[in-house]
Amino acid sequence: MAWQPQQEGLEQILQLLKESQSPDTETQRAVQQKLEALNQYPDFNSYLIFVLTKLKSEDDTTRSLSGLILKNNVKAHYTNFPNGVTDFIKTECLECIGDPSPLIRATIGILITTMASKGGLENWQELLPRLCQLLDSEDYNICEGAFGALQKICEDSAEVLDSDMLNRPLNVMIPKFLQFFKHSSPKIRSHAIACVNQFIISRTQALMVNIDRFMENLFELASDEDAEVRKNVCRALVMLLEVRMDRLIPHMANIVEYMLMRTQDSDDIVALEACEFWLTLAEQPICKEVLSGHLPRLIPVLVNGMKYSEIDIILLKGDVEEDETIPDSEQDIKPRFHKSRTHSQQHTEDDEEGSDSDGMDDDDALSDWNLRKCSAAALDVLANVFRDELLPTLLPILKQTLFHPEWEVKESGILVLGAIAEGCMNGMIPHLPELIPFLIQCLSDKKALVRSITCWTLSRYAHWVVSQNHDLFLKPLMTELLKRVLDSNKRVQEAACSAFATLEEEACTELVPYLGFILQTLVFAFSKYQHKNLLILYDAIGTLADSVGHHLNKAEYINLLMPPLITKWNILKDEDKDLFPLLECLSSVATALQSGFLPYCEPVFQRCVRLVEKTLTQIVASTTHPDQFEPPDKDFMIVALDLLSGLAEGLEHHIESLVARSNIMTLLFQCMQYVYTDVDQGHDQYKDKMPEVRQSSFALLGDLTKACFQHVKPSIGDFLPILGQNLNPEFISVCNNATWAIGEISMQMGADMKPYISLVLMQLIEIINRPNTPKTLLENTAITIGRLGYVCPQEVAPLLQQFIRQWCTSLRNIRDNEEKDSAFRGIASMITLNPGGVVQDFIFFCDAVASWVNPKEDLKEMFFKILHGFKGQVGEENWKRFSDQFPPPLRERLAAHYGV
Repeated sequence: MAWQPQQEGLEQILQLLKESQSPDTETQRAVQQKLEALNQYPDFNSYLIFVLTKLKSEDDTTRSLSGLILKNNVKAHYTNFPNGVTDFIKTECLECIGDPSPLIRATIGILITTMASKGGLENWQELLPRLCQLLDSEDYNICEGAFGALQKICEDSAEVLDSDMLNRPLNVMIPKFLQFFKHSSPKIRSHAIACVNQFIISRTQALMVNIDRFMENLFELASDEDAEVRKNVCRALVMLLEVRMDRLIPHMANIVEYMLMRTQDSDDIVALEACEFWLTLAEQPICKEVLSGHLPRLIPVLVNGMKYSEIDIILLKGDVEEDETIPDSEQDIKPRFHKSRTHSQQHTEDDEEGSDSDGMDDDDALSDWNLRKCSAAALDVLANVFRDELLPTLLPILKQTLFHPEWEVKESGILVLGAIAEGCMNGMIPHLPELIPFLIQCLSDKKALVRSITCWTLSRYAHWVVSQNHDLFLKPLMTELLKRVLDSNKRVQEAACSAFATLEEEACTELVPYLGFILQTLVFAFSKYQHKNLLILYDAIGTLADSVGHHLNKAEYINLLMPPLITKWNILKDEDKDLFPLLECLSSVATALQSGFLPYCEPVFQRCVRLVEKTLTQIVASTTHPDQFEPPDKDFMIVALDLLSGLAEGLEHHIESLVARSNIMTLLFQCMQYVYTDVDQGHDQYKDKMPEVRQSSFALLGDLTKACFQHVKPSIGDFLPILGQNLNPEFISVCNNATWAIGEISMQMGADMKPYISLVLMQLIEIINRPNTPKTLLENTAITIGRLGYVCPQEVAPLLQQFIRQWCTSLRNIRDNEEKDSAFRGIASMITLNPGGVVQDFIFFCDAVASWVNPKEDLKEMFFKILHGFKGQVGEENWKRFSDQFPPPLRERLAAHYGV
């Protein structure tokens, strides 16, 4: 006899289900508590499945809700369900999968996949065969319900389905799904494709053996009248492009035609899926060959997709021109992520990677990804593939769109101009003297959405603007952009602030003559901005400080800038996350102002120490009593450590008295080793969350070593073993900062470094010889090895041969500076002690020496001795044979500077 509910219990549960649909939050909360309490009764879940599958007298919403509560119970307590209850739920699900209501079928499907994930498919052996059997039912509802469930299982358990654990059911399922591509119902065709699509990216064997049949069926569905089917066809082709390009190539011409048509589909979601195709294709080596003939048709389609739709404009409140006085709602403010400090070298040539090229965040209010963004991204990537070959097609289109009477079209033209800036820069240069003034004019367009996109597009050409005559372009751009920083529309303020930050990075000290004017504007914005844009304003001020450096240290500038920053600093509480961007901003300002920051440094220093101390205390509390205390947000500590680094770097020895009166060294010691104590106690939650804390700790240790070593020295015996343990290139930035700090410490310790060399040297040699080590880490490692050799040449010189070649190639591109100087002195001392260690790689040493522009006289003398010593050793004839292998520029430099 199957389980039957008691009337009284059933009514109680129905009452709860009705109440839970109430909009009142108090009622909701009470319902939640009652539901949790009911979980103590073993047959509570039997009641829920009964309401879902059997109680047809109730409305669909109530029944579905009962199923969703059951699903949550499965997620939370499945292992505690009594066996009888589990079996009853399984039987009911499979019996009622063909319910006449689509909502109930979908709910049962969700319940089935949740049970399969939680309990394991291997513990529900009859599930897949039964669902596959139900696909053949004459009853549409049963077939659709079973397919819906299968689609969810394929999404949730793709890996398990393709494993030996289940006897490889896909060998049966995939051919079965393929039969349904031609089904008369669009819903079922759509399920069938969606099921197979789950197995493309993983290159599942069962699909790969049927790949030709899969593709034939896809092509037959190409012009399906159902949008959902077309969307799934497009999605399949985009994924096949990534994993089975070989199979698509013979059909490529037809696929391109098809995708051109679909990118213009009347259904936006289909158009977006199709547009992904161009984005994916652009990343394939074959892109150029496949698309060159199609550009004249593809480009107009992409440009057309870049227009705001009517719905976009409504969502973006495109008709609201002035909203600066309306406060932001908190959910509009995205969480920010703090980027911890990393110590890196300045380079000789412009071999730095460009800034990332997205930044089209002009429509936050829209769902994150839409046809406009996808089309713009595709055009951006294609511009990087085809470069100036796009322009013959694109320029005529640009002429039409940029001067179009409808603002929506003009706006999309300005977006196009920004999207191609990186890829087509060379070809655009002849047009920029005309275009830039036109864009500067567009900054005062009457439509806010035109003004905001123009800010972004101009920022993409900032590099060119800065390289031209300032009176012609930079000055007018800066003047107009600063007016937009004070726009009456919040979206324009945001775009202008971001664009101005980009301009600051490009122009650097070129902005110095205009500093007064820039600061007046940015400071005025403080009083004008709502919450969200204030956070972006901090960034623009921080970037300005980074860009102009010590030029900011003038009384008039300090008096303009510091009062509003300190006012904000005083208003914000220690728990307020708005401290992050403000601390980052102050860190840049302190580094730039140097001694100019002295009047403000004491309260700032003390608060940072307090933030670190508070966070450490909270970590201990939450680790020892996890039931009573939440783990704190470690970013407070990281940002505070970084600001302390900024203070140490800016104030140098002036910070000594502050350090002396605080417990920062003790706190720093705790921060540096936090990860170890946590893992030892088995608290896994901190294991991966702590690398940034260590990264920032080591940066601060290095900066304090330079500023006031007397406070670091007493703890050196504690610090160095920890630094040695952190020379693990798995955490690149931690390793990088630890390496740099070791180098700074060795310069202060001198010969006293000797007992500690063994703690670090072998790891450093290992890192410098690792393949694929990032450039910054290689450079810092080389400098630190050189510095260790400088203070303890006897200890390091014997190992010269193990690192000299990598050492020389790592340092040949960095600018002359103090760090490079001490490192090369170290290498020179080591070569003097162990000349044999460099013999095989001497050409690399010559190349590294030639990379110096102006070495100090005594260093130059050391190089001279080594070069002439080697030449004397091998004799004139061998030296000539050796130096003939040099590239001509190297030969000329060495002859000119060192007479060899």
